[in-house]
Amino acid sequence: MDDEESDPVGGSLPAAESFDDRVLALSETAIRYVEVVAALVLVLLFAIGVFDLGLQIFQSAIRGDITDPLVVVGFIDTALLLFIIVEVYQTVVAYTQESETRRIVRLVIYTGVIAMVRKAIIFRTGEYATEQAALLAAGAYTLIILGLAALLLVERRTRGTPD
Repeated sequence: MDDEESDPVGGSLPAAESFDDRVLALSETAIRYVEVVAALVLVLLFAIGVFDLGLQIFQSAIRGDITDPLVVVGFIDTALLLFIIVEVYQTVVAYTQESETRRIVRLVIYTGVIAMVRKAIIFRTGEYATEQAALLAAGAYTLIILGLAALLLVERRTRGTPD
């Protein structure tokens, strides 16, 4: 009897999954569940933040300081923080859905842009010990914003090209 005759009908049986394969499959499932939990936590944080923003606006209207520029900047700060939460949520969802890498990178860039614009809006020189420290922080913010803008421009210009 030669080798061809000893093969079972229908071909050889698939190799049994190794212990490593089973552990990896289990870890991938665990990661997926953790990603979903993270997305749900972000949804909860967003809902709480929207409620808090509405409450802040309502309380400011009652107090009569709703037209105070510092109060309005506080509203904008909170709203931009909510946008950051939304962008992070979308990034988690993109990871969970195993979206293309380009979409995930774009979401991360958008999150960075929103975060840095938020920092620029709430920037106060009085919060720094010296003028040099404030200037250094302002310069760093500017460089980061310009870098993110350049990344966004490159991403948009290369959107139609194949990866």
